[in-house]
Amino acid sequence: MLRSATAAGRVRVLCMKILRLFRAMTVAAVICGECASAGAQPGTAARSSIEVFHGSGELQLAILDTDIGDDIDDAFALALVLRSPELRLLGITTEYGDTELRAQLVERYLGAVGRSDIPVDIGISTPHANVFTQAAYAQQRILPPVDLCTQQLLSVSQIPVPKPEQDRYDACKKDRHDVAGFILRSASEHPGQITLIAIGPLFNVKAAIERDPVTFRKLKRVVMMGGSVYRGYDGRNGERRPPDAEWNINRDPAGAKALLATGVPVLMMPLDSTQIHLETKEREEIFAHGSALTDQLTLLYHQWMAGNDGHPPAPTLFDPVAVAYAVHPELCPMKPMRLEVDDKGFTRPIEGEPNVQVCIQSDESGFMKLLLDRIAGEDSR
Repeated sequence: MLRSATAAGRVRVLCMKILRLFRAMTVAAVICGECASAGAQPGTAARSSIEVFHGSGELQLAILDTDIGDDIDDAFALALVLRSPELRLLGITTEYGDTELRAQLVERYLGAVGRSDIPVDIGISTPHANVFTQAAYAQQRILPPVDLCTQQLLSVSQIPVPKPEQDRYDACKKDRHDVAGFILRSASEHPGQITLIAIGPLFNVKAAIERDPVTFRKLKRVVMMGGSVYRGYDGRNGERRPPDAEWNINRDPAGAKALLATGVPVLMMPLDSTQIHLETKEREEIFAHGSALTDQLTLLYHQWMAGNDGHPPAPTLFDPVAVAYAVHPELCPMKPMRLEVDDKGFTRPIEGEPNVQVCIQSDESGFMKLLLDRIAGEDSR
């Protein structure tokens, strides 16, 4: 009994030391952030909060649903979201396959760029056979991530932690695995204000619709990358091909069917308008920029290159086009259409009442200018 009590005491002392360490790190991070803001050049804004937007556009509440970690375009899409002051990001939800590892990737990314304040929720885990090319980035972390649930727990000064605080922490951790609940709760708290940016398969979206379609309809709109109307995946030499079952829709056709039936405004960026390549000149401009954000893109790009044989070095920026539309809709003019989704994931235009707005042709040069200005421009450090 004495040995057990002594061991328990040692564990308690160790836990207290760990808590003190994390509290010290948290205070240091806050101080560093304030110093960085105070030391900014005259005329530049501190970027610790997206609330500093003072442009003429409307500040939009947004949720990003992403399958980041396989292809590289999600990483660029997240970068564009973080560098778009028109958006106030309520949270990031991970989609498809190993959603917990995807969440770890996002947490490391956000921590590296000073945005650990953004909640990251773990979506529905699904079977998958694709290559998680950026798994090493997610797995190799210097310290365990201190998520928002843990930050709340660390604010408690008592050891052992009182039961109400422990229960609150347990509930917070459980909520992190309930993406449908997060989407619905956010829609209920901000009716008609939230843009859901969906750049992966639609398992989380479908789960939210199935749980509470009435509350789901309180979303302002869904801006998504997905579908193939008149143009399929281009050939290796850039040749145009007929429509394909595009990846995001093909993974879960039922999710796309459910979404188009909700009545929520859906703005779709299909293969027709999103096959924009990041060529060498633009790629090197981003990688040479030297900011914390572009450093993450550089790391993830090289892991993507090493982890998937056979693809060209110029990535196709499917997903950032959806983000670009959310903040600059003139870059991707919409056409009302009625699309039918079949069980293989084809999205075919048919006669009838429109159920979606579709961008068939985007402004590729305007998109690239926006991307480079925001991620690697003079005011993006």
